[in-house]
Amino acid sequence: MDVDLRKLRYFVAVAEHLHFGRAAAALHIAQPVLSRQIRALEHELKTQLFDRTKRATALTRAGEQLLTDARPLLAGADALQRRVHRAALAADRFTVGFMPGLIVTPATRVLAARHRDLTVDVLRTSWDDQTEVVHDGRVDVSYVRLPIDQHGLQIHPLLTEPRVAAVPLDHLLAAKDGISISDLAHEHLLQNPDAVPEWRDIAVELRTGRGEPPPPIRTVEEKLEHVAAGRGLVVLPLSTATFYTRPDIAWVLIDDIGPNHVCLAWDNTRTDPLIHEFTEIATAQAQRP
Repeated sequence: MDVDLRKLRYFVAVAEHLHFGRAAAALHIAQPVLSRQIRALEHELKTQLFDRTKRATALTRAGEQLLTDARPLLAGADALQRRVHRAALAADRFTVGFMPGLIVTPATRVLAARHRDLTVDVLRTSWDDQTEVVHDGRVDVSYVRLPIDQHGLQIHPLLTEPRVAAVPLDHLLAAKDGISISDLAHEHLLQNPDAVPEWRDIAVELRTGRGEPPPPIRTVEEKLEHVAAGRGLVVLPLSTATFYTRPDIAWVLIDDIGPNHVCLAWDNTRTDPLIHEFTEIATAQAQRP
C-alpha cells in the first residue's frame, strides 16, 4: 500500500488540534471531507487512529506512532519538493545558514567571487531550527553549534570557542574574571538544559524538581532581555556574547567546561560540488588568525 501524503497531512492536522472542526478550519476544507479522509486512512492502514467521543478526540497508540513517523516523512516530502523546485528555477543560487554570533561573510564572498553567476544567500538560524533548515532544503549548507542530532547529516568540524555565562550587571558573579560551572549550580538557566549538559548534571533546581521550565524564548535577544531583568542566566559561546554586548549584562568566562564546537552541516545525500568547495573555503577562513 502506498501512503497518501495528503491524507497524512490531514491526519497530522487532526492529531495536533485534537479537534476535527479546528483542524478542518486550519486546512481550509469542510469538516465532513476531513472526517471522510481520516476514515479512509484508517481503512487503508487497517487500524483506528483516533478515539472519538462527543466531548473529545484522542490519539490511539497506533495514532501516536503514526504521528511520530508522519512528521519527518512530510518534512522530507516538503524538502524534496523544495530542492526540485530550486534545482529547476534557481540553479544559480547557494544558501548558507548561520547561528547567531558567527560571521560568514568572508567565506560567502570568496565563493561569490569564484562564481560570478552564482547568487550566494544567507539565512540566520537558531538553536531550534539549525538542522531543520538543512533537512527541509532551505539552505545548502549551515554553520551549526553542537550538540545536534546528526542523523542524515554530513558534519565537518570548523572551530571551537570558549563558553561564557551571561549575568545581570549587579549579579555577584559579574565582577569575576572566571567562574566554575559549579558556581551556577544554584542558578536558574533560561535555556534548554540539553544545551548546557554540564549545568544540567549538577543543577539544584533539576535535582530537587523545584525549578521552573525555561520560558518559550526564540532568540538570543529575548534571552538577554530576561537575563537583564534578573529572571535567570544563559550560557553562550564567546562569539555570540561579544556580538550581543549590552551595558546591563556582564559576560563571565566558565573555566572548567569544554568549548562550543562550530561545524558545517549538510544533507548527506547531497553531492553538489559547491558544498564541498564552500567547505574548503570555510575551513581555510576558520584557520586564519
